[in-house]
Amino acid sequence: MFFKKNKDFLKEVFLYTITSFGGPQGHLGMMLKTFVNKRKDLTEEELIEYNTFCQLLPGASSTQLISIIGYKKGGVFLSIVTFLIWILPACILMTLFSFYITSHINKQPTINIFKYIQPMIIGFLLFTSLRAYKKSITNKITFIIMVFGFALLIFFFKIPWVLPTLIVAAGLSTNFSNKRFPKPTSEKPPIIRWTNIWLFVLLFTLAGFLSESARKENWENRKIFNVFENFYRFGSLVFGGGDVLLPMMLDQYVARPDNIKIIKKNPGIIKIDKSQLLTGYGIVKAIPGPVFSYASYMGGLALQEDGRKKQLLGCIVAGTAIFLPSILLVMFFFPIWQNIKKYVVFFRALEGINAVIVGVMLATTLFLINQLNITTFSTTSFFEIGIILSTFLLLNFTKIAAPIIVLISLLFGWVF
Repeated sequence: MFFKKNKDFLKEVFLYTITSFGGPQGHLGMMLKTFVNKRKDLTEEELIEYNTFCQLLPGASSTQLISIIGYKKGGVFLSIVTFLIWILPACILMTLFSFYITSHINKQPTINIFKYIQPMIIGFLLFTSLRAYKKSITNKITFIIMVFGFALLIFFFKIPWVLPTLIVAAGLSTNFSNKRFPKPTSEKPPIIRWTNIWLFVLLFTLAGFLSESARKENWENRKIFNVFENFYRFGSLVFGGGDVLLPMMLDQYVARPDNIKIIKKNPGIIKIDKSQLLTGYGIVKAIPGPVFSYASYMGGLALQEDGRKKQLLGCIVAGTAIFLPSILLVMFFFPIWQNIKKYVVFFRALEGINAVIVGVMLATTLFLINQLNITTFSTTSFFEIGIILSTFLLLNFTKIAAPIIVLISLLFGWVF
Protein backbone atom coordinates (compact mmCIF):
# COMPACT_ATOMS: atom_id res chain seq x y z
CA MET A 1 0.00 0.00 0.00
CA PHE A 2 2.79 2.40 0.96
CA PHE A 3 4.76 1.87 -2.26
CA LYS A 4 1.64 1.99 -4.42
CA LYS A 5 0.63 5.30 -2.85
CA ASN A 6 4.09 6.84 -3.32
CA LYS A 7 5.05 5.07 -6.56
CA ASP A 8 5.18 8.23 -8.71
CA PHE A 9 7.21 10.17 -6.16
CA LEU A 10 9.73 7.35 -5.62
CA LYS A 11 10.06 6.86 -9.38
CA GLU A 12 10.89 10.57 -9.73
CA VAL A 13 13.42 10.32 -6.89
CA PHE A 14 15.13 7.44 -8.68
CA LEU A 15 15.24 9.32 -12.01
CA TYR A 16 16.61 12.35 -10.19
CA THR A 17 19.21 10.16 -8.46
CA ILE A 18 20.65 8.61 -11.61
CA THR A 19 20.89 11.97 -13.42
CA SER A 20 22.00 14.31 -10.61
CA PHE A 21 25.59 15.20 -11.43
CA GLY A 22 27.83 17.84 -9.93
CA GLY A 23 27.49 17.62 -6.18
CA PRO A 24 25.31 19.98 -4.09
CA GLN A 25 25.93 22.82 -6.56
CA GLY A 26 24.13 21.04 -9.37
CA HIS A 27 21.68 19.06 -7.22
CA LEU A 28 19.74 22.09 -5.97
CA GLY A 29 18.91 23.27 -9.49
CA MET A 30 17.68 19.82 -10.45
CA MET A 31 15.55 19.61 -7.30
CA LEU A 32 14.01 22.96 -8.18
CA LYS A 33 13.20 21.79 -11.68
CA THR A 34 11.93 18.35 -10.61
CA PHE A 35 10.23 18.64 -7.22
CA VAL A 36 9.10 22.29 -7.38
CA ASN A 37 8.38 23.17 -11.01
CA LYS A 38 7.33 19.74 -12.27
CA ARG A 39 5.80 17.85 -9.34
CA LYS A 40 4.82 20.66 -6.93
CA ASP A 41 5.91 18.58 -3.92
CA LEU A 42 6.99 21.78 -2.21
CA THR A 43 7.22 25.48 -2.98
CA GLU A 44 10.30 27.32 -4.17
CA GLU A 45 10.43 29.23 -0.88
CA GLU A 46 10.37 25.96 1.08
CA LEU A 47 13.16 24.45 -1.02
CA ILE A 48 15.38 27.50 -0.45
CA GLU A 49 14.56 27.47 3.26
CA TYR A 50 15.30 23.74 3.62
CA ASN A 51 18.55 24.13 1.71
CA THR A 52 19.53 26.91 4.10
CA PHE A 53 18.71 24.68 7.07
CA CYS A 54 20.89 21.86 5.67
CA GLN A 55 23.82 24.27 5.31
CA LEU A 56 23.70 24.74 9.09
CA LEU A 57 24.26 21.03 9.74
CA PRO A 58 27.38 18.92 9.25
CA GLY A 59 27.13 16.08 6.78
CA ALA A 60 25.90 15.51 3.24
CA SER A 61 23.69 18.51 2.48
CA SER A 62 22.10 17.12 -0.71
CA THR A 63 21.29 13.88 1.11
CA GLN A 64 19.70 15.79 3.96
CA LEU A 65 17.71 17.98 1.56
CA ILE A 66 16.26 15.11 -0.48
CA SER A 67 15.42 13.32 2.80
CA ILE A 68 13.51 16.40 3.99
CA ILE A 69 11.52 16.45 0.74
CA GLY A 70 10.57 12.82 1.38
CA TYR A 71 9.68 13.68 5.00
CA LYS A 72 7.46 16.56 3.91
CA LYS A 73 5.78 14.38 1.29
CA GLY A 74 5.03 11.35 3.45
CA GLY A 75 6.64 11.36 6.88
CA VAL A 76 9.56 9.51 8.42
CA PHE A 77 9.27 6.20 6.56
CA LEU A 78 9.07 7.84 3.12
CA SER A 79 12.04 9.99 4.11
CA ILE A 80 14.11 6.88 4.91
CA VAL A 81 13.12 5.16 1.64
CA THR A 82 13.97 8.36 -0.28
CA PHE A 83 17.33 8.49 1.50
CA LEU A 84 18.13 4.88 0.53
CA ILE A 85 17.11 5.37 -3.12
CA TRP A 86 19.34 8.44 -3.23
CA ILE A 87 22.52 6.94 -1.76
CA LEU A 88 22.50 3.33 -3.01
CA PRO A 89 23.19 3.75 -6.78
CA ALA A 90 26.24 5.96 -6.22
CA CYS A 91 27.56 3.79 -3.37
CA ILE A 92 27.20 0.66 -5.52
CA LEU A 93 29.02 2.36 -8.42
CA MET A 94 31.86 3.52 -6.16
CA THR A 95 32.12 0.02 -4.65
CA LEU A 96 32.53 -1.42 -8.16
CA PHE A 97 35.14 1.22 -8.96
CA SER A 98 37.11 0.29 -5.84
CA PHE A 99 37.38 -3.29 -7.15
CA TYR A 100 38.23 -2.07 -10.65
CA ILE A 101 41.00 0.23 -9.39
CA THR A 102 42.56 -2.42 -7.15
CA SER A 103 42.49 -4.90 -10.04
CA HIS A 104 43.96 -2.43 -12.58
CA ILE A 105 46.38 -0.47 -10.43
CA ASN A 106 48.32 1.03 -13.32
CA LYS A 107 45.29 1.94 -15.43
CA GLN A 108 43.20 5.10 -15.17
CA PRO A 109 39.51 4.90 -16.19
CA THR A 110 38.51 7.18 -19.06
CA ILE A 111 35.45 9.34 -18.45
CA ASN A 112 35.31 11.58 -21.55
CA ILE A 113 31.56 11.15 -21.73
CA PHE A 114 31.34 13.39 -18.64
CA LYS A 115 33.50 16.23 -19.98
CA TYR A 116 30.57 18.61 -20.53
CA ILE A 117 28.88 17.88 -17.21
CA GLN A 118 30.55 20.82 -15.44
CA PRO A 119 29.27 23.42 -17.96
CA MET A 120 25.80 21.88 -17.54
CA ILE A 121 26.11 22.20 -13.75
CA ILE A 122 27.01 25.88 -14.18
CA GLY A 123 23.83 26.33 -16.22
CA PHE A 124 21.81 24.74 -13.41
CA LEU A 125 23.54 26.97 -10.87
CA LEU A 126 22.78 30.12 -12.86
CA PHE A 127 19.14 29.06 -13.09
CA THR A 128 18.91 28.34 -9.35
CA SER A 129 20.79 31.51 -8.40
CA LEU A 130 18.45 33.69 -10.45
CA ARG A 131 15.37 32.10 -8.91
CA ALA A 132 16.80 32.34 -5.40
CA TYR A 133 17.81 35.97 -6.03
CA LYS A 134 14.24 36.91 -6.94
CA LYS A 135 12.88 35.27 -3.80
CA SER A 136 15.55 36.19 -1.25
CA ILE A 137 17.00 39.58 -2.25
CA THR A 138 14.10 41.89 -1.45
CA ASN A 139 15.74 44.96 0.09
CA LYS A 140 19.02 46.82 0.50
CA ILE A 141 20.30 44.84 3.51
CA THR A 142 19.76 41.46 1.84
CA PHE A 143 21.56 42.74 -1.27
CA ILE A 144 24.53 43.90 0.85
CA ILE A 145 24.64 40.54 2.67
CA MET A 146 24.62 38.69 -0.66
CA VAL A 147 27.48 40.81 -2.07
CA PHE A 148 29.51 40.51 1.14
CA GLY A 149 29.05 36.73 1.22
CA PHE A 150 29.95 36.46 -2.45
CA ALA A 151 33.15 38.49 -1.99
CA LEU A 152 34.34 36.50 1.04
CA LEU A 153 33.65 33.16 -0.61
CA ILE A 154 35.62 34.19 -3.69
CA PHE A 155 38.77 34.63 -1.58
CA PHE A 156 38.20 31.88 1.01
CA PHE A 157 36.21 29.33 -1.00
CA LYS A 158 37.95 26.18 0.29
CA ILE A 159 38.14 27.08 3.98
CA PRO A 160 35.39 24.98 5.64
CA TRP A 161 34.59 27.30 8.57
CA VAL A 162 33.89 30.34 6.36
CA LEU A 163 30.37 29.25 5.34
CA PRO A 164 29.06 28.51 8.88
CA THR A 165 30.55 31.83 10.07
CA LEU A 166 28.88 33.73 7.22
CA ILE A 167 25.54 32.06 7.95
CA VAL A 168 25.64 33.04 11.63
CA ALA A 169 26.74 36.62 10.83
CA ALA A 170 24.01 37.02 8.21
CA GLY A 171 21.37 35.75 10.62
CA LEU A 172 22.47 38.21 13.28
CA SER A 173 22.59 41.17 10.89
CA THR A 174 18.93 40.96 9.85
CA ASN A 175 17.83 40.90 13.49
CA PHE A 176 18.59 44.60 13.88
CA SER A 177 15.33 45.31 12.06
CA ASN A 178 12.07 45.31 14.01
CA LYS A 179 9.73 45.51 11.01
CA ARG A 180 9.21 41.89 10.00
CA PHE A 181 7.23 39.29 11.96
CA PRO A 182 6.33 35.65 11.21
CA LYS A 183 2.77 34.93 10.16
CA PRO A 184 0.69 33.17 12.81
CA THR A 185 -0.04 29.52 12.03
CA SER A 186 -2.44 26.93 13.37
CA GLU A 187 -0.24 23.98 12.41
CA LYS A 188 0.68 21.56 15.18
CA PRO A 189 4.38 21.65 16.10
CA PRO A 190 6.29 18.63 14.71
CA ILE A 191 7.28 15.87 17.11
CA ILE A 192 10.92 16.08 18.17
CA ARG A 193 12.48 12.61 18.04
CA TRP A 194 15.09 12.60 20.79
CA THR A 195 16.09 9.03 19.95
CA ASN A 196 17.93 10.28 16.85
CA ILE A 197 20.29 12.63 18.69
CA TRP A 198 20.97 10.11 21.46
CA LEU A 199 21.73 7.45 18.85
CA PHE A 200 24.04 9.88 17.03
CA VAL A 201 25.99 10.64 20.22
CA LEU A 202 26.04 6.98 21.29
CA LEU A 203 27.42 5.82 17.92
CA PHE A 204 30.03 8.60 17.91
CA THR A 205 31.22 7.63 21.40
CA LEU A 206 31.04 3.88 20.84
CA ALA A 207 32.83 4.08 17.48
CA GLY A 208 35.72 5.98 19.05
CA PHE A 209 35.96 3.58 22.01
CA LEU A 210 35.90 0.41 19.88
CA SER A 211 38.33 1.82 17.31
CA GLU A 212 40.82 2.77 20.01
CA SER A 213 40.39 -0.59 21.79
CA ALA A 214 40.93 -2.42 18.50
CA ARG A 215 44.12 -0.43 17.91
CA LYS A 216 45.58 -0.90 21.38
CA GLU A 217 44.75 -4.59 21.65
CA ASN A 218 45.45 -5.29 17.95
CA TRP A 219 42.16 -7.08 17.29
CA GLU A 220 42.09 -9.41 14.31
CA ASN A 221 39.42 -7.30 12.56
CA ARG A 222 40.65 -3.97 13.90
CA LYS A 223 40.52 -2.27 10.47
CA ILE A 224 36.75 -2.65 10.29
CA PHE A 225 36.35 -0.74 13.56
CA ASN A 226 38.91 1.86 12.45
CA VAL A 227 37.10 2.39 9.13
CA PHE A 228 33.70 2.81 10.81
CA GLU A 229 35.10 5.34 13.28
CA ASN A 230 36.97 7.29 10.59
CA PHE A 231 33.98 7.68 8.29
CA TYR A 232 31.41 8.25 11.01
CA ARG A 233 33.66 11.03 12.28
CA PHE A 234 34.00 12.50 8.78
CA GLY A 235 30.22 12.46 8.33
CA SER A 236 29.71 14.09 11.72
CA LEU A 237 32.21 16.93 11.33
CA VAL A 238 32.22 17.91 7.65
CA PHE A 239 30.78 21.34 6.88
CA GLY A 240 30.78 22.65 3.32
CA GLY A 241 29.85 19.52 1.36
CA GLY A 242 31.76 16.67 -0.20
CA ASP A 243 34.70 18.78 -1.38
CA VAL A 244 35.87 19.05 2.23
CA LEU A 245 36.24 15.26 2.37
CA LEU A 246 39.31 15.24 0.13
CA PRO A 247 41.70 17.13 2.45
CA MET A 248 40.40 15.17 5.45
CA MET A 249 41.07 11.85 3.75
CA LEU A 250 44.46 12.94 2.43
CA ASP A 251 45.41 13.75 6.01
CA GLN A 252 43.97 10.52 7.45
CA TYR A 253 45.20 8.01 4.88
CA VAL A 254 48.23 9.62 3.20
CA ALA A 255 49.89 12.17 5.52
CA ARG A 256 49.37 10.49 8.91
CA PRO A 257 50.66 7.03 7.83
CA ASP A 258 53.90 8.73 6.69
CA ASN A 259 54.46 10.35 10.08
CA ILE A 260 57.13 8.41 12.02
CA LYS A 261 55.69 9.27 15.44
CA ILE A 262 52.22 8.08 14.43
CA ILE A 263 53.59 4.87 12.90
CA LYS A 264 55.41 4.04 16.17
CA LYS A 265 52.21 4.61 18.15
CA ASN A 266 49.98 2.87 15.61
CA PRO A 267 52.01 0.41 13.47
CA GLY A 268 48.86 -1.02 11.84
CA ILE A 269 47.52 2.35 10.64
CA ILE A 270 45.58 2.20 7.38
CA LYS A 271 47.52 3.65 4.45
CA ILE A 272 46.07 4.34 0.98
CA ASP A 273 48.01 5.18 -2.15
CA LYS A 274 47.59 8.88 -2.99
CA SER A 275 47.07 8.29 -6.71
CA GLN A 276 44.29 5.77 -6.02
CA LEU A 277 42.68 8.19 -3.58
CA LEU A 278 42.72 11.04 -6.13
CA THR A 279 41.50 8.79 -8.94
CA GLY A 280 38.46 7.88 -6.87
CA TYR A 281 37.74 11.52 -6.14
CA GLY A 282 37.79 12.27 -9.85
CA ILE A 283 35.39 9.40 -10.51
CA VAL A 284 32.87 10.43 -7.83
CA LYS A 285 32.70 13.93 -9.32
CA ALA A 286 31.74 12.39 -12.66
CA ILE A 287 28.92 10.08 -11.56
CA PRO A 288 25.39 10.99 -10.44
CA GLY A 289 24.42 11.02 -6.79
CA PRO A 290 25.99 12.20 -3.52
CA VAL A 291 29.71 13.02 -3.37
CA PHE A 292 29.78 11.29 0.04
CA SER A 293 29.49 7.97 -1.83
CA TYR A 294 33.25 8.44 -2.20
CA ALA A 295 33.39 6.73 1.22
CA SER A 296 32.34 3.39 -0.29
CA TYR A 297 35.33 3.54 -2.63
CA MET A 298 37.71 4.52 0.15
CA GLY A 299 36.45 1.82 2.50
CA GLY A 300 37.25 -0.76 -0.18
CA LEU A 301 40.76 0.61 -0.65
CA ALA A 302 41.32 0.58 3.12
CA LEU A 303 40.75 -3.20 3.26
CA GLN A 304 41.99 -4.23 -0.18
CA GLU A 305 44.92 -6.18 1.27
CA ASP A 306 42.59 -8.37 3.37
CA GLY A 307 40.83 -10.13 0.50
CA ARG A 308 37.75 -9.50 -1.62
CA LYS A 309 35.20 -10.25 1.10
CA LYS A 310 36.83 -7.82 3.52
CA GLN A 311 37.14 -5.24 0.74
CA LEU A 312 33.39 -5.47 0.08
CA LEU A 313 32.72 -5.23 3.81
CA GLY A 314 34.91 -2.10 3.95
CA CYS A 315 32.84 -0.51 1.15
CA ILE A 316 29.58 -1.25 3.02
CA VAL A 317 30.85 -0.15 6.45
CA ALA A 318 32.40 3.13 5.19
CA GLY A 319 29.36 4.02 3.06
CA THR A 320 26.99 3.34 5.95
CA ALA A 321 29.11 5.18 8.50
CA ILE A 322 29.48 8.41 6.54
CA PHE A 323 25.76 8.79 5.77
CA LEU A 324 24.40 7.80 9.19
CA PRO A 325 25.16 11.16 10.88
CA SER A 326 23.44 13.07 8.06
CA ILE A 327 20.12 11.26 8.38
CA LEU A 328 20.18 11.14 12.20
CA LEU A 329 20.95 14.84 12.53
CA VAL A 330 18.40 16.01 9.98
CA MET A 331 15.63 13.87 11.47
CA PHE A 332 16.35 15.35 14.90
CA PHE A 333 16.96 19.00 14.06
CA PHE A 334 14.35 19.49 11.31
CA PRO A 335 11.33 19.39 13.68
CA ILE A 336 13.21 21.77 16.00
CA TRP A 337 13.84 24.07 13.03
CA GLN A 338 10.13 23.98 12.16
CA ASN A 339 9.35 25.08 15.71
CA ILE A 340 11.95 27.79 16.28
CA LYS A 341 11.52 29.51 12.91
CA LYS A 342 8.10 30.69 14.16
CA TYR A 343 9.88 32.92 16.67
CA VAL A 344 10.66 36.40 15.45
CA VAL A 345 14.44 36.21 16.07
CA PHE A 346 14.79 33.10 13.91
CA PHE A 347 12.30 34.36 11.34
CA ARG A 348 14.39 37.49 10.80
CA ALA A 349 17.61 35.48 10.84
CA LEU A 350 16.30 33.34 8.00
CA GLU A 351 16.08 36.39 5.75
CA GLY A 352 19.81 37.11 6.14
CA ILE A 353 20.78 33.44 5.87
CA ASN A 354 18.85 33.04 2.60
CA ALA A 355 20.60 36.14 1.22
CA VAL A 356 24.09 34.84 2.02
CA ILE A 357 23.22 31.48 0.43
CA VAL A 358 22.52 33.34 -2.83
CA GLY A 359 26.02 34.83 -2.53
CA VAL A 360 27.40 31.32 -1.99
CA MET A 361 25.64 30.09 -5.15
CA LEU A 362 27.07 32.94 -7.22
CA ALA A 363 30.58 32.39 -5.81
CA THR A 364 30.33 28.66 -6.58
CA THR A 365 29.24 29.47 -10.12
CA LEU A 366 32.24 31.76 -10.66
CA PHE A 367 34.59 29.20 -9.10
CA LEU A 368 33.38 26.50 -11.50
CA ILE A 369 33.59 28.85 -14.50
CA ASN A 370 37.22 29.60 -13.63
CA GLN A 371 37.98 25.87 -13.83
CA LEU A 372 36.90 25.77 -17.48
CA ASN A 373 39.01 26.82 -20.47
CA ILE A 374 36.43 29.17 -21.96
CA THR A 375 39.04 31.84 -22.77
CA THR A 376 41.09 29.60 -25.07
CA PHE A 377 38.74 30.07 -28.06
CA SER A 378 38.96 26.37 -28.89
CA THR A 379 36.19 24.05 -30.09
CA THR A 380 35.84 22.71 -26.55
CA SER A 381 35.49 26.19 -25.06
CA PHE A 382 32.75 27.11 -27.55
CA PHE A 383 30.89 23.91 -26.68
CA GLU A 384 31.26 24.68 -22.96
CA ILE A 385 29.85 28.19 -23.35
CA GLY A 386 27.05 26.83 -25.55
CA ILE A 387 26.08 24.18 -22.99
CA ILE A 388 26.07 26.72 -20.14
CA LEU A 389 23.75 29.04 -22.05
CA SER A 390 21.60 26.24 -23.48
CA THR A 391 21.09 24.65 -20.05
CA PHE A 392 20.13 27.99 -18.52
CA LEU A 393 17.69 28.84 -21.33
CA LEU A 394 16.11 25.38 -21.40
CA LEU A 395 15.53 25.46 -17.65
CA ASN A 396 14.04 28.95 -17.75
CA PHE A 397 11.90 28.86 -20.87
CA THR A 398 10.93 25.23 -21.49
CA LYS A 399 9.35 22.35 -19.59
CA ILE A 400 12.09 19.90 -20.58
CA ALA A 401 12.83 17.65 -17.59
CA ALA A 402 16.22 17.94 -15.90
CA PRO A 403 17.22 14.30 -16.71
CA ILE A 404 16.77 15.02 -20.43
CA ILE A 405 19.16 17.97 -20.19
CA VAL A 406 21.70 15.72 -18.44
CA LEU A 407 21.39 13.08 -21.16
CA ILE A 408 21.94 15.72 -23.87
CA SER A 409 25.15 16.85 -22.11
CA LEU A 410 26.37 13.25 -21.86
CA LEU A 411 25.59 12.75 -25.56
CA PHE A 412 27.68 15.80 -26.47
CA GLY A 413 30.56 14.44 -24.39
CA TRP A 414 30.34 11.09 -26.14
CA VAL A 415 30.09 12.51 -29.67
CA PHE A 416 32.43 15.49 -29.37
